[in-house]
Amino acid sequence: MEKEKIGLYLGLAGVICFSLTLPATTIAVEHFGTTIVGLGRTVIAALLVAVILIGRREKIPSVQQFKSILIVAAGAVLGFPLLTSWAMKTLPVSHGAVEVALLPLATAGIAMYRAGERLSIRFWISSLVGSGAVILYAGSLGFGSLQVEDAGILAAVIILGLSYAEGGKLSKEIGSWQVIAWAILIGAPIFVIPVALSISAEMLHAPVQAWSSLIYLAVVSQFLAYVAWYAGMALGGIARISQLQYLQPFLMIIFSALFLEESITTMTFVTAVIVVVSVYVGKNAPISNTHTSAKMIEKG
Repeated sequence: MEKEKIGLYLGLAGVICFSLTLPATTIAVEHFGTTIVGLGRTVIAALLVAVILIGRREKIPSVQQFKSILIVAAGAVLGFPLLTSWAMKTLPVSHGAVEVALLPLATAGIAMYRAGERLSIRFWISSLVGSGAVILYAGSLGFGSLQVEDAGILAAVIILGLSYAEGGKLSKEIGSWQVIAWAILIGAPIFVIPVALSISAEMLHAPVQAWSSLIYLAVVSQFLAYVAWYAGMALGGIARISQLQYLQPFLMIIFSALFLEESITTMTFVTAVIVVVSVYVGKNAPISNTHTSAKMIEKG
């Protein structure tokens, strides 16, 4: 239970850090563009990661582990940053936030196949209640018809869900921060050329808020937040910790109100209460591991 509690705290820390990602992206992308914000953050993070890996003389992952790292890189390093950077050029943070709320279901569903987790009916009911509340909340804001950018956010959610599930599983083998560190190091060389071609002299005149947002995306959103998140999933279970993501859209909306002056309605807090309850119920729902069960049967 102590291990699960630590996993819960680490997962919560990761969610709080991730919740500033869309607001920071909205600020940064206006001055630096999609390529710099979406891919440049990885190049910056790679400098920090390289120093840490070399300094600690970390063991190079096996070929099989590298396959999993490539999946993590495809979602956490390439797909999600690039797609959200493109979408947030036009979408308000509150719009993107409610769609990102579907991430727990994507993560939990993929975890069933990738990590061998068997989810109880109570878990799925709490997940559906939480996601349903978020969808109703989106409708209450009067977003209207879906835009092309919405497809980008939804695609990013699916890709990141796979990345979360794969990264949580791999964290148990090589460590939480090592997963995202190697993923960043793999992706960075591929991004150097397009990032270099997108740099312009005008970017030097970007305000401090834009530069601090870009640095936050590179150091925290791209690296430190994943360290806490993958460690949380490794200790507390992928599907269970993924429930904490239901808090993310409301934290995003609060941060968007603080930094972007977007409005917060009473409906936001009402929905937040429903979501928090569903997170609590889902967190305590029984979850079994099919791989573990199979081993027990073999021993029996």
